Amino acid sequence: MDSTNSANTGTPDESYLAFWRERHLCTLTTLRRDGSPHVVPVGVTWDPEAGLARVITSSTSAKAAHVRAAGPEGARVAVCQVDGRRWATLEGRARVRTEPERVAEAERRYTERYGRVPRENPARVVIEIEVGRRLGHG
Repeated sequence: MDSTNSANTGTPDESYLAFWRERHLCTLTTLRRDGSPHVVPVGVTWDPEAGLARVITSSTSAKAAHVRAAGPEGARVAVCQVDGRRWATLEGRARVRTEPERVAEAERRYTERYGRVPRENPARVVIEIEVGRRLGHG
């Protein structure tokens, strides 16, 4: 698996891409106002062609509040998954998106990766992460 330090160094190898297609619970790390990390389990999808990782959540969640609090430039965040000795992290700037077509796309990708339709949530938003760095070890 790829163990690169920057998403700008080229296309990740197939094992890295495949790892992000497998069904794994991930973590999302956001920063609270005091700078301390807030780490929570989430489902994540990654679209390397668009350079976006996506996390669906409720608009009232702490993670969405932390991202919104960072302002229009976006919040610095990381998503990570681990499977034994294999691990992969995507870092970047996150923004909360509410547009129905963006939420629907995130739900579609979640269903594809996790094999189940997310529960109904009229307050759903998507945290979109513009991936600027990827790390990993296979």
